[in-house]
Amino acid sequence: MASTNNVTELIFTGLFRDPDVQRVCFVAFLIVYLATVVGNGLIVLTVSISKSLNSPMYFFLSQLSLVEISYSSTVVPKFITDLLAKIKTISLEGCLAQIFFFHFFGVTEILLLVVMAYDRYVAICKPLHYMNIMSHQVCQVLVAGSWLGGFVHSIIQILITIQLPFCGPNVIDHYFCDLQPLFKLTCTDTFVEGVIVLANSGLIALCSFLILVTSYIVILVNVRNHSAEGKRKALSTCASHITVVILFFGPAIFFYMRPSSTFTEDKLVAVFYTVITPMLNPIIYTLRNAEVKMAMRRLRGKKENVGME
Repeated sequence: MASTNNVTELIFTGLFRDPDVQRVCFVAFLIVYLATVVGNGLIVLTVSISKSLNSPMYFFLSQLSLVEISYSSTVVPKFITDLLAKIKTISLEGCLAQIFFFHFFGVTEILLLVVMAYDRYVAICKPLHYMNIMSHQVCQVLVAGSWLGGFVHSIIQILITIQLPFCGPNVIDHYFCDLQPLFKLTCTDTFVEGVIVLANSGLIALCSFLILVTSYIVILVNVRNHSAEGKRKALSTCASHITVVILFFGPAIFFYMRPSSTFTEDKLVAVFYTVITPMLNPIIYTLRNAEVKMAMRRLRGKKENVGME
């Protein structure tokens, strides 16, 4: 860390000040987090075991669920335990680590959603060439590229932040570490850094969102030429993807593509995309996907048979 740093520990203001409200939130968010881990973990397990789910779409879905668990675990466990703490503290190094992994997994998820949209485009618009285009090697490269893209993005964010001097105060008006709240604690002008962060975070989200919207428009135009059953299946699959995209990108674009205003408003929006959305994704995909539900039933049946033996 820079030698001008006088701050070694940071204090979160948290989401709410009322102790009773915090206790209720502790129970509610603990249930949500456990549901996130179990739901996404079940998808990863089902896809890895079930031979019927060996297509690229389910490979990408399992990767997305793995990222969701990691993304949620970066923020939520600390947030939940802080709800029962009178003073919510984190070391400066821990804060930087949280920022790194939060942005790493967040951008990896964005890139995976783009990859999944491309997979659906190829499956629906070029069905005869699907297996050649989306080969096993190509799928692995696309997933590796998503993880690498998230890593590079996050490294840039940390290299910008780690050079800043922190002389005090040491109170972050948030419930987790992110760049804009942390920039308010520096003892130097961060206008340039703020612009770079806006370009690095906001534009990635906005450009990816525009790519996704364009790809689904193309898909919906092409689906008109399919049979009634083909239309139904394609629209059902795309509806799940579009729902997840809106739930993830809506709050993220709201948060990163505008100047910070009232942090109470920002914190409530952040709760949605850090706590709620990761839990909803497995529900959205499994409820609308007959093959995943069937594979889960078979998996449960195998476990029951093993238990009886």
